Amino acid sequence: PAPVPAFAMALQPALETRLRDLRTPGAIVLVDVPGQGTWLTALGTGDLPTGAPMQVDDHMRIASVTKTFTATVVLQLVDEGKVRLDDPVATYVADVPNGATITVRDLLAQRSGLYNTTDDLGLNATLDAQPQKVWNDQELLAIAFSHPPAFAPGQAFQYTNTNYLLLGQIAERAGGAPLRELMAQRIFTPLVMHDTTLPARDDSSIPDPHPRGYMFGTNVESIQAYQAALSGDAAAAQVTVAPGVAPTDATDWSPSYTYADGAAISTVHDLRIWARALATGTLLSPATQAERLQFSADGNYGLGIDRSFSGLIGHNGAIPGFQTFLGYQPTTGATVIVLANLLLAPNTYLGSGLPADELARIIAQQVLPA
Repeated sequence: PAPVPAFAMALQPALETRLRDLRTPGAIVLVDVPGQGTWLTALGTGDLPTGAPMQVDDHMRIASVTKTFTATVVLQLVDEGKVRLDDPVATYVADVPNGATITVRDLLAQRSGLYNTTDDLGLNATLDAQPQKVWNDQELLAIAFSHPPAFAPGQAFQYTNTNYLLLGQIAERAGGAPLRELMAQRIFTPLVMHDTTLPARDDSSIPDPHPRGYMFGTNVESIQAYQAALSGDAAAAQVTVAPGVAPTDATDWSPSYTYADGAAISTVHDLRIWARALATGTLLSPATQAERLQFSADGNYGLGIDRSFSGLIGHNGAIPGFQTFLGYQPTTGATVIVLANLLLAPNTYLGSGLPADELARIIAQQVLPA
């Protein structure tokens, strides 16, 4: 095996301490820094009742990192002349509010103004009551479209899962196949990402090996905390849990209320391949990749790609049971991937309670140039 990089000596205890502080059972961490080496490790516990450790080969739900796949398929279709970035959504999908003026680019860049389906309290109450319910896009879009748009298309950045449900439909119509097949044919097979899938809508299983995934509190409490964070009410932007309360096992809950926007499964090994391909444009024309990497001043968001601390570009994701961070630093070629088996730390401000993001932040501070 390769020698452990020098940076791992101080980094591992810092990450383990943070995991404990965030009451997160476990995490898989990959840090690859050209010139300094590669560190891949599994920290903590994958299964609380048995105490089984997290393993580096574990499959995890990657939540909104799925958006990077959906956007890539759409951008490939742009390269092929089958979709145009500045086409109105109405060209592909009927009955979308403002569909004649929202463009494909607005959807990709999170600038449509459409309501975010997963903010709906009724939906979250149903998720709590019926975690195995299989949702379809029609139900989800009906919820979104029952709320008025927040602003005129293109006017602002607002992260909205609804945009990516619509992009999944556009990809299927223009690409002529189910989204899961388009992703496999166009991304996972050519890049040899054999452990990455967008499962069938009614499949809530995760391939073995995999850890159990956990969450504190309910979906309703989580979304109320998220909305409080967005509105600036820091005190309310957390899920409050009494000491000693164990988290809920959410491993087998249906992810079908997200699909094109959040239902994929992967491993750290495959995501390492993807981090570089996504950031460097392996699967797109240079011109389209250049459009992809135009990050907005108000959201630091491109076309299905996010720019975060230390100039890392990639995406994060959060779904009951799992939280994911994927980042690549173009200036150095460094890759940072963290997969945690807890959605959100309890009793912690939401903005600093996403476990994978918090571990990635420590990694960036200790290892990456600013």
